[in-house]
Amino acid sequence: MDKILEERKQSIVLKNELGCSGSGINCDSDSVSGAISQRACVYCGARVVLNPITDAFHIVHGPIGCASYTWDIRGSLTSDDDVFRTSFSTDLREKDVIFGGEKKLEAAIEEIANKYHPKLIFVYATCIVGVIGDDVEAICKKMSDKYNMHVIAVKSPGFSGNKATGYRMACDAIMQVISQYKDQPKVNGINILGDFNLAGEMWIIKSYMEKIGINVLSTFTGDSNFESMKKASSATLNIVQCAGSSTYLANRMQEEMGIPFIKVSFFGVEDTTASLIKVAEALGDNEAREKAINFCKKESDKIEGFINQYKKNLTGKKAAIYVGGGFKAISLIRQFKALGIETAVVGTQTGKKDEYEVIESIVEKDTVILDDANPAELEKYMKEKNVDILVGGVKERPLAYKLGIAFCDHNHERKHPLAGFDGVVNFVTEINGSINHPVWKYTRGKGACHYE
Repeated sequence: MDKILEERKQSIVLKNELGCSGSGINCDSDSVSGAISQRACVYCGARVVLNPITDAFHIVHGPIGCASYTWDIRGSLTSDDDVFRTSFSTDLREKDVIFGGEKKLEAAIEEIANKYHPKLIFVYATCIVGVIGDDVEAICKKMSDKYNMHVIAVKSPGFSGNKATGYRMACDAIMQVISQYKDQPKVNGINILGDFNLAGEMWIIKSYMEKIGINVLSTFTGDSNFESMKKASSATLNIVQCAGSSTYLANRMQEEMGIPFIKVSFFGVEDTTASLIKVAEALGDNEAREKAINFCKKESDKIEGFINQYKKNLTGKKAAIYVGGGFKAISLIRQFKALGIETAVVGTQTGKKDEYEVIESIVEKDTVILDDANPAELEKYMKEKNVDILVGGVKERPLAYKLGIAFCDHNHERKHPLAGFDGVVNFVTEINGSINHPVWKYTRGKGACHYE
């Protein structure tokens, strides 16, 4: 643990025969100052959750720089409107910092209302607004009443917490919308929470549900729209795919609308199979359960030979994982284990205690487990463990390539689906192609990692 900031040492643990020492990993807390955390800010967390709502308008109340974080950062696919791909900003300047930006915000909302006649607008209060104190909620209420539409304030000053705080602010904004329609009669169906249709995954999951006879009412928020969101309160079950971003929303819907929830994962054969059966069981639908079992067996058998074809090239390799949430990390560990790959380093940005306990239980001895890692820590442990591939997001890609380590993008910039049985084929193909690419013959040397 040398060369690690003292304040970070409780957020990094090494699994031994008895498990992780002490009371477990320190997680779900603010980043350590000076550690150059890989986390994003509150505004980022709120934006990535809300942005995929296809017919929503997004006004960034702040400097123009904040508006650069737009739909292409999380390139969700749509089968409906695509207005969410256009961002609007009040473009606050020095004068607005002194005299306030409320008039600019009112003018922006009125311009959109008169030109586009939207049903739903989200207004993001950024860091500057948190400092100068514009009453964004009052303006949103005033404009909602004036134009008979939903104008929702999203409290997202970047300095007020971390990315996970932004998730909660986004979920609060969603609740402001759907709670107005909570008195609808219940129907036999589910809401899917925590999938953002990055590369069409929501369509894959919905197609699986259709095949086993389960009705999907609303999705949060991949390929969703205002009308589908209004149906959410009538569901009998919520399923949560991305636990980090949507468990808070599921808890609120359970408390305020009486909708129970279960956590699922559709990454990998094992987790996809277990999740489809689990959903049917939670609904008490025996027919759907039988259909799920038969469907999963058919799909598993179909790709078994494909996996075995590549497994011989991958067995014995080592992987590092650094992703957003704990459930995704757990699924990736299982996927790698099925390919004969050992997970030597694993970390998340927003993992919770119970998720890290599961991670600890399924990794091998001497695995390094990190919460809210920084590039220096990732480099140190990937070199020490001599890993062959890093699975992460766009911020980790340059680090992997500089170290001569293969890379797999499992974040929101990718263009091909990795969920469901369809995604397993893409995942295995990418892992094999990246690890066994001929380029490494020219870049890897004798050093602690793959370079001298």
